[in-house]
Amino acid sequence: MRYLRWPATAALVGLVAVLLGYGLLVQHAGRGIDHALADGQRPSAPALRLPRLGAPGMAGTADWRGHVVVVNFWASWCGPCRDESPLLERWQRRLTADGGLVLGVDTVDAVDDALGFAHQMRLTYPQLHDRDGSTARRFGVNGYPETLVLDRRGRIAAVRRGPVDDAFMRARVQPLLKEAA
Repeated sequence: MRYLRWPATAALVGLVAVLLGYGLLVQHAGRGIDHALADGQRPSAPALRLPRLGAPGMAGTADWRGHVVVVNFWASWCGPCRDESPLLERWQRRLTADGGLVLGVDTVDAVDDALGFAHQMRLTYPQLHDRDGSTARRFGVNGYPETLVLDRRGRIAAVRRGPVDDAFMRARVQPLLKEAA
């Protein structure tokens, strides 16, 4: 019986080490972005190209280069995501006139649930589907909702960990609309 404990203990220790390493990796990506922004830098956004949610084909942030892009990571099962959706939809209407847009990224979610959410919330802005969350992790997303604002050159200009509000949008997004590409 003692011989069976050693492999089980080693496997458990290995699993814990892998999970801790993964957690540190995800945390480091988010902190790197947050630290760069705190230092007044605008780091280049990681590549983002995903399947469109409820539409054929792929899309990504490069498709909207030259626009200010509010990238919102959300999930249908997320209560705060539901609460902020009407605000994002209102801002989508405001931003389009000035060369900006909201881009929703549904993450770690069933497609049918995500489509139901987008329909119920009457979301008109583009939606992408990050099935396994790998894109969200590259952006340092640790929870939902989280929003990153990209300037016209595709650099991260602001981050909100948690729901956005009108004050964030006025302070962090509107000034970017006046900047040249």
